[in-house]
Amino acid sequence: MPNVERLLLSCSKGRSSDHTARKLIGLKSQSQYAQCLKELAKYGIRPVKSIRRNRVICCHVDSRRTQQLQSLAEHPNVSYVEPDFKLHAHGFPAKGAFKIPKRRIKAKSAPYMKKRLRTQSIGKGRLLSDTSSSGVSWNMAQIEAHKIWPMTKGKGAGIAIIDTGISKHANLSISGGVNTMGGSTYYDDNGHGTHVAGIAAGIGYNGARPGVAPRAKLYAVKALDANGAGYVSDIIKGIDWCINKKIPVINMSLGLEGETSSALKEAVQRARQNGVIVVASAGNSGSGTKQIDQPARYSSAIGVGASTRKGKIAEYSSRGYGVDVTAPGSYIKSTWPGGSYQVLSGTSMSSPHVAGGVALLKSLNPSLSPSTITKRLRASAKKISSCSSKLQGYGVMQLSGAAAYSSYEQPAEAASRSSSKSRSSSKSRSSSKSRKSR
Repeated sequence: MPNVERLLLSCSKGRSSDHTARKLIGLKSQSQYAQCLKELAKYGIRPVKSIRRNRVICCHVDSRRTQQLQSLAEHPNVSYVEPDFKLHAHGFPAKGAFKIPKRRIKAKSAPYMKKRLRTQSIGKGRLLSDTSSSGVSWNMAQIEAHKIWPMTKGKGAGIAIIDTGISKHANLSISGGVNTMGGSTYYDDNGHGTHVAGIAAGIGYNGARPGVAPRAKLYAVKALDANGAGYVSDIIKGIDWCINKKIPVINMSLGLEGETSSALKEAVQRARQNGVIVVASAGNSGSGTKQIDQPARYSSAIGVGASTRKGKIAEYSSRGYGVDVTAPGSYIKSTWPGGSYQVLSGTSMSSPHVAGGVALLKSLNPSLSPSTITKRLRASAKKISSCSSKLQGYGVMQLSGAAAYSSYEQPAEAASRSSSKSRSSSKSRSSSKSRKSR
């Protein structure tokens, strides 16, 4: 059998063309990874990306060389050869990139809705306020964030937003960032990442609404473009950067629908092994699909569905095994480029609520592991009646309960729910049904 580096060379091209495809090649050893890069360099071929920690090389390969590609994929030193898939933000459509089953979604609760606050009337002359009876915004009240703030607002914890970047804003304090797409700046050219960042860690400047963890350090990882789309390799590069920087929480309000990426799954697993908690949005396909998107579907990530102000599951929230908890996602007001604010909907808005909540828990106890935090969130969640686990997971996140919960074991009720749905065992038995393997 030919050497793996020779096989890779035989089908690699230095640039894209009508006959090339962008592929990810995962190597099983660092020595083979290094040898492949050396061989490509010898012939003047520069990979699109190379990620040493994950032993991944992204190349343009000649799609016509099917035999060589097949041999490369079957080589004992190769873990996988797969397309460098594109993922999309879960907040609002970017030039037709999103497929929404409109016939299944009522106009009043459709995702991605840009809407001015206080425009929905309630009876004659009355307007919808976004604050609860406690004086805090309804979404913060629903997850009990305000009950944790007297103890901590996230100081000492860090949250990385892997997204379209984060813009400068008076209500955001950015501690650093990186552009994994080859650009020189991590500033937002879309708006999605800035909105997500404000939900997770808006500082509450000059009376503005705070995020869930207003004192947590905020990091911008620009891995999605102006259309809210990015390659798997860009996401992996961002995850790798977060591991190197020892940032304890990653939010990914994005997803890969339908396809399966071994490279992305390995990167998320590696983050968890390094103590990094990955929180990801389930997707906005509603009841149109039977599974949630990757990476939320992975057992190594916390998958988040969307709830409404009334504490129900949003119609657009994707259904399927892998949802861990639910958080507010409909008509959420948050920061926007240009120093303004916008109201958006989608599971993109739900995920940073949980990421911010995780940052609060890490601030209270930095030694908490990803596994322990996941168990606490599940055990303390508030179950939505007459709603299956495929929609809500364990229920709506309740931060005061998660902070107070000290046992590593689930209480009887949560354990019963887990058993009755056979979530853990089912996920490990049937990846074809997109269930997480525990």
